Amino acid sequence: MNRVTSLAAALGLLAGGASVAPAFADDAPAKGGCPVTYAQLTQALRASVKASGGPTNGGLDFNMWAAAVNRDGFVCQVTFSGKDRNAQWPGSRLIAAQKAYAANAFSLDSFALSTANLYAPTLPGGSLWGLQFSNLLSTPTAYQGNPSAYGTANDPLDGNKVGGLIVFGGGLGLYDSKGIVGGLGVSGDTSCADHNVAWRVRKALGLDKVPAGVAKGTDGILYSKNPTGFEHPFCGNSEPIIVKKIGATPK
Repeated sequence: MNRVTSLAAALGLLAGGASVAPAFADDAPAKGGCPVTYAQLTQALRASVKASGGPTNGGLDFNMWAAAVNRDGFVCQVTFSGKDRNAQWPGSRLIAAQKAYAANAFSLDSFALSTANLYAPTLPGGSLWGLQFSNLLSTPTAYQGNPSAYGTANDPLDGNKVGGLIVFGGGLGLYDSKGIVGGLGVSGDTSCADHNVAWRVRKALGLDKVPAGVAKGTDGILYSKNPTGFEHPFCGNSEPIIVKKIGATPK
């Protein structure tokens, strides 16, 4: 027990005999159980984004952020595809982490839900309306650290449970041959392109052993002009053409 917690406990006893439970900073795991290394995620992302030498994804073809969480929802890797952290939307770093958290949080060994699958059911009147207001983003955790470390192997988000639920395309569960091992989130383009990039990245990592899902046995995106069920709206570009080519939607 350190001096702060010892003092708190002593003050509690003096105030009326009530004990104060100490909180230890090392209660939270750091990068334990991360399904990917920083190098693996960075390489897979850059190879999946046109701006960094990969193929088009049908959106704006911007650089992207990617984040991975372990099965317990702790961020364990954050990276980007551009030459530096300013080459992609700054706000997409946290969105990527929240997508990874959401996909992992609502997927099981036996059944996967992508964040694209969560769009329609979380609309007002949908079967999961209000889900996006649970598991809220931890803002003190999200905004901590030196921005110069964003997207590096020592990103300030690493080892922290950021939480937050994003309910549009770009988040996927990560699956090896035994089951789910975490979540992946990408952000920095249209949500439809984000789904395509995430699909490519997950495949490149070899963590795409999805057992079942709402999209004919997968967690692919289901497009509709008027989303219901587990569907997602069009984003207005050529993403649906790409999504069919890479198998990220049911045939």
